[in-house]
Amino acid sequence: MAARIENETDLAGMRSAGKKAATVLEMIEPHVQPGVTTDDLDRICHDYIVNELQCIPAPLNYGGGGGQDPFPKSICTSVNHVVCHGIPTPSKKLKNGDVLNIDITVIDNGYHGDTSKMFFVGEPSVLAKRLSKVTQECMYRGIEAVRPGARLGDIGHAIQSHAEAQRFSVVREFCGHGIAKVFHDDPQILHYGRPGTGQVLEEGMCFTIEPMINAGKRNIKILPDQWTAVTKDHKLSAQWEHTLMVTADGSEIFTLREEEQL
Repeated sequence: MAARIENETDLAGMRSAGKKAATVLEMIEPHVQPGVTTDDLDRICHDYIVNELQCIPAPLNYGGGGGQDPFPKSICTSVNHVVCHGIPTPSKKLKNGDVLNIDITVIDNGYHGDTSKMFFVGEPSVLAKRLSKVTQECMYRGIEAVRPGARLGDIGHAIQSHAEAQRFSVVREFCGHGIAKVFHDDPQILHYGRPGTGQVLEEGMCFTIEPMINAGKRNIKILPDQWTAVTKDHKLSAQWEHTLMVTADGSEIFTLREEEQL
């Protein structure tokens, strides 16, 4: 069963969770500075999520089993060639020129809001700015493909074709996912694919679109901590993410930030 909005209570819950998740990214931006550690950013976000928003940070102690330890922090901080699921640490100090993805998921009265954004530390390289911009465009193009009657392959194709036209590559090991009262639910939203293939989208379905785009080859590896994914060639990676719902004429994005609503 695909995650879906069943009633007005669900809709209000997802709107609230999405808005709160977006505010965390807005709140943390001024703190992304040279010399700050990723552990500092995690602590600031955790305190804001718990004390200001009265929410639960979904990543904290998520997962585990099969030899894997639960995720130990409240946010994911993926720096430079880290593709996703970077674990905040006191030893990882940000420096000028770094690029950073911060991935936030809050649980608000049982509903999940999941979103991520790229941040620049000081002045990034031309390549880093271009990769971040194209990755955000990939996400938006995927969202533009969402409407009742469209197929999951249409989303993947919109993302893949734009990324590859810019000579970037699409990570295939991770994907978007259904979300509402469950953090990771059906369907899986691949960020590559062929148009006209895959599950048909229906009004009320709720999921994330979160392309991970690499400056080099698409290949990745998982570090010994069993969470952190990095590019095999150590070239830069970028990711943007929104949570959205299929509506009668397109989609409603629950995690829009103020800067996107101009």
